[in-house]
Amino acid sequence: MSSRREVTAAVRFERATGRSILRAATPRAWVTAACADLPTLLVDHSNCEKKAASTAMALIFAYPEDRALGVALSRLAREELKHFEQVERLMRKLDVPHVRLKPGRYASELRKLVRTHEPKRRLDLMIVHALIEARSCERFRLLAAKLPDAVRELYSQLERSEARHFELYLEFAEREFDAAEIAERLEILATREAELATSPDAELRFHSGPPG
Repeated sequence: MSSRREVTAAVRFERATGRSILRAATPRAWVTAACADLPTLLVDHSNCEKKAASTAMALIFAYPEDRALGVALSRLAREELKHFEQVERLMRKLDVPHVRLKPGRYASELRKLVRTHEPKRRLDLMIVHALIEARSCERFRLLAAKLPDAVRELYSQLERSEARHFELYLEFAEREFDAAEIAERLEILATREAELATSPDAELRFHSGPPG
């Protein structure tokens, strides 16, 4: 059985080497589909930035006694809203209309695995949101290499932001929970996240699997 020190070192090494916490890479088919349907990608990306800010605010209300978490997530929420504004400006520049999109399966399916009792719920929420931010980071990197210059510049910037965000969620998990417990839940949640990000999906979304 691995010691707590060994587990913590392994998790930190994984993050430091840029392998992130994801258990599978985004399929090439998703990247191809996203590049071919930039309007849908941008509209859903805009929605994702709003949801990310809303999530941070919801966690502030859920855990008001944790002042350090509240301050950190307040900053994160403001940054996500800034990203939303940047995507909106890009959409106007590219003449992409804002239409209503049905939410994809990704986030709702991940949240089904979140336990309902505290403090386990808190741990699962931190890991789930770390995974979402890590997937965003990976996809910004993949897309920045293939999309037009106007999008490439923004997505290169956002890749760095999302990397900070997933680290933040993991750091707050590590502050409160045993490293072995984090590693156990991360494996379960990351495995499901990888399935959702790589298996065929009915609709293209920023966090969807490739079109099926």
